[in-house]
Amino acid sequence: MTSRGQPPFFSMPETSFKSADRAVIRPLWWNDTLEPRGALEMIDQTRLPGELVHIVCRDSRDVWHAIKTLQVRGAPAIGVAAAYGVIVGLDAEQTNDENWRRQLDSTADYLATSRPTAVNLFWALDRMRRRADALGSSPWIHARAALLAEAHAIRDEDAAMCRAIGAAGRHLIPDGGGVLTHCNAGALATSEYGTALAVMYRAQEDGRRFRVFVDETRPLLQGSRLTAWELIRAGIDTTLICDNSAAVVMREKKVDLVIVGADRVAANGDAANKIGTYGVAVLAKAHGIPFYVAAPSSTFDFTIPDGTQIPIEYREPNEIRCLAGVSVAPPEVDCFSPAFDVTPASLISGIVTEHGVIAPVTSHQISALLLDS
Repeated sequence: MTSRGQPPFFSMPETSFKSADRAVIRPLWWNDTLEPRGALEMIDQTRLPGELVHIVCRDSRDVWHAIKTLQVRGAPAIGVAAAYGVIVGLDAEQTNDENWRRQLDSTADYLATSRPTAVNLFWALDRMRRRADALGSSPWIHARAALLAEAHAIRDEDAAMCRAIGAAGRHLIPDGGGVLTHCNAGALATSEYGTALAVMYRAQEDGRRFRVFVDETRPLLQGSRLTAWELIRAGIDTTLICDNSAAVVMREKKVDLVIVGADRVAANGDAANKIGTYGVAVLAKAHGIPFYVAAPSSTFDFTIPDGTQIPIEYREPNEIRCLAGVSVAPPEVDCFSPAFDVTPASLISGIVTEHGVIAPVTSHQISALLLDS
């Protein structure tokens, strides 16, 4: 189902940020105007860049499907979608004063099965549960208002963290330099503005001019479909390359640094990101190019010591066998299709967070900045 609703592009108030004149992308938002009590609306990212289509999620099944099929993707955006998914899930059920807490747990458990790797999904659902715990035996009408406010807070805090990440990492991009990125860690992957791309947007706002080399990011082409679309729209010099061209642009000294996002970062700094990121990090190390990860503190998972314990999602074989619905491989061929890989902390020059840049990337440095401060 499509809806006009609130447009995904809007101008920030002049008092908000230096980028006030830039139209900001919002990939998902709560639309209060939709009957009966509002609903979650989002850009269907599977239709970009060819079409800008909005979809409406009115129950938890809609949200689960949107996350699973990558209509919404990127760890921070998935977390925000899940928080709002709790609300639409409860609205769609016969929720009342007696059963709302039980229904919330059931809805959160269901949404948690959508994708395993992005820790923001579980972080946001746990936060909604904690808010529910604090509400105790409140009547449902009051509990719903408080839970919706919590979902709004998760969205707004993510947007603020993205802005802070941009400010913390802007100095990394040299004027006249070259940057390589893999997958999409822009506004479409967050509430707005992005993580890795936030660093680029802020550097551009500071007056620096640079070129970004965008890996196409097979098999689902998030780089060519989404990142290139975002960067061109922002007026940033953008060059799309095949994934297997990264080594060449590094050898030809077209790239001064690599910066990517992350879906989960372990306590020691090992970072899971879209499949192919690990290979890019190895290439960057071989060519003496710094490799950075940009991620908010909500993407850190302090319950796991290192990347070997990050659960990796495996996708359907036809995502490799087919391209834009067209078969490009024998239908009977076996496929190995992890959605993510893990880059060890030893290959990461620094992690850009809303609190600053963690460098060197060690458990001690991470704790000092994110836990002890």
